Amino acid sequence: MAEDFELDIDDLQRRMDGAMNALRQEFSTLRTGRASAAMVEPVMVDAYGAMTPINQVGTVNVPEPRMVTINIWDKSLVGAAEKAIRNSGLGINPVVDGTIIRLPIPELNEERRRELSKVAAQYAENARIAVRNVRRDGMDQLKKAKADGMSEDDHKFWADEVQALTDREIAAIDAALESKQAEIMQV
Repeated sequence: MAEDFELDIDDLQRRMDGAMNALRQEFSTLRTGRASAAMVEPVMVDAYGAMTPINQVGTVNVPEPRMVTINIWDKSLVGAAEKAIRNSGLGINPVVDGTIIRLPIPELNEERRRELSKVAAQYAENARIAVRNVRRDGMDQLKKAKADGMSEDDHKFWADEVQALTDREIAAIDAALESKQAEIMQV
C-alpha cells in the first residue's frame, strides 16, 4: 500500500517559497533611508467610500534617492491621501503641492537603524517559523505513511529530502536578513 508513496516535495517547496516571498514583501516596506515606491504600498486611502491602495489613486514615483512623489489623479482625493499617509505610521510628513504629494525621506539616526534591524530580524524569524511549520507538515505525512507500511529506508530518504529543503530555505532567509540588515545599517 505505501510502497508507491510519493511525498509532494514540489508542494512543500511552493509553500516554503511563499514564506520567503512574504518576507521579501515585508522587507520592502522597511524604510532604509532611501526612497522606494514599495514603502507606500500598504497605505490605504478612503476614496469614494472604499479603502483603496494609494497606487490606485495616483502615480507613485521616486525622482530622487530621498524623495517619493505621488501625483493624485483626482483633486478631491488629495486631502484623503495626505491624511492616509500621516496616519499610516510611516513616520513621514507629506508636503502637498497642488495634486502632487511629496514625501521627503529623512536620514535615519543610529537608534532608528537598530530598531529597524530588530524589526527585520523579527520578520525573518516569522518566516523561519512558517518554513518549520511546512517541514512539520511534511514530516507528519511521512509518519502517517510509515504507519501505513512505508519501509524504514523510504522514510529516511524522504525525511532527509524534507530536511534538506528546510535547510536551504532557512539559509536563504538568513542571507536575506543579513543583506537587509547591512542595507539598514549603511549610512
